[in-house]
Amino acid sequence: MTDTSVRPGRVAVLGGGPAGMATALSVHQAGHEVVIYERYPEARPAGNILNLWPPPLKALRVLGVDTNDLGSPCQSEFRNAKGKVRVRVKADPEVERLFGRGGGFIGLLRPELYERMLAALPPGVLHTNQLVERIEQDDKGVTLHFADGSTNQADVLVGADGINSLVRRTLWGDTPIREHRLHVIGGFTFDEVAGTEPGMAIIGHGRAVQGSWTSIRYKGRDGHQWWVLEACDPDAPAPADLRAHAKKLAARFPAPLPELINHTEAANVQRWVLRDRGYLDQWSKGRITLAGDAAHATSPYAAYGAGMAIEDGYFIGRALRNVDLTDSAAVSQALQTYEDPRRPHTQFQVKQAHQLGKIFHHTPRLLRPVRDLVFDYTPFLQKVAGDTNPREINKQLALIND
Repeated sequence: MTDTSVRPGRVAVLGGGPAGMATALSVHQAGHEVVIYERYPEARPAGNILNLWPPPLKALRVLGVDTNDLGSPCQSEFRNAKGKVRVRVKADPEVERLFGRGGGFIGLLRPELYERMLAALPPGVLHTNQLVERIEQDDKGVTLHFADGSTNQADVLVGADGINSLVRRTLWGDTPIREHRLHVIGGFTFDEVAGTEPGMAIIGHGRAVQGSWTSIRYKGRDGHQWWVLEACDPDAPAPADLRAHAKKLAARFPAPLPELINHTEAANVQRWVLRDRGYLDQWSKGRITLAGDAAHATSPYAAYGAGMAIEDGYFIGRALRNVDLTDSAAVSQALQTYEDPRRPHTQFQVKQAHQLGKIFHHTPRLLRPVRDLVFDYTPFLQKVAGDTNPREINKQLALIND
């Protein structure tokens, strides 16, 4: 329901990904006019496979997005390369009742998330082929300068324009890319493969390679996504045959991972290099703030990048509810109210994801057997990954109001 208790203000969102669309939906519910400016001809997903935890799912529901049968609820386990269980991610029974088996993430494909979020947007909100080259702001508003020479004004600007954000650069200058020196090759298949377990997410680790798979749902079809992750030189060319390289890495893992890759069409395999930009002590300045990867790009080791982006959008709209957007002091305070609780949460996820990547893939060779003994025979990894994550999920769920 749209809030009509204040005079509508004008909010511009740069970027049509999950952060931008969630921001637009939430701002619209707050009663303000909102426009998304997307530089490409369409709002398009940057990848294929995806996982979403309960907090962003709850936020999507509140924002009016149809989440019915959006993905496959999964019980998550960390295992070693021989199949020994190291971690079980446990959820509260109530979370499991509301969000499905395991109370963990759902496995899905990005295109369906985009389709459902786009379907929820009010007509006329998304403007494509809109390349913004320069941004200015003063006490009265924000001016966007487009590549075609035109300009537009807004009371508030949200930079949801990704890791190479123009908005972030405008506010805080250039910050260096932090290379994780890792890459992921992943894909999906709807073929039936022996050895798969319905509703499971198996995160497997060998001495230097991660090999994982999860159940997915996509437009009513059951399937599986998989990925392998290893150290790499980010400046080196990608493997010539991604599927063949993934099969080579997966050969050291138990079934069904090798067969899932065998059953995957080459067109359904993608690769991405892992990188982020570290942390910002402040996201907002004046009438402008950041959301999603523009604020806190993170490694997929968190399995939370798209989820945190959706949460950001939800909280931006809530912060702007009942705010007179012509009042610069009120806008600044509202944006600070949005980011203050978000920064510790997102910094924790970014830091943990980065550290896990280093532990699993950049530990010196001679120390890897010691590391694996600790992971196999002590509760260390259970406490770090299995117990901490559900507590963070519960905290975020409590902040998202129905």
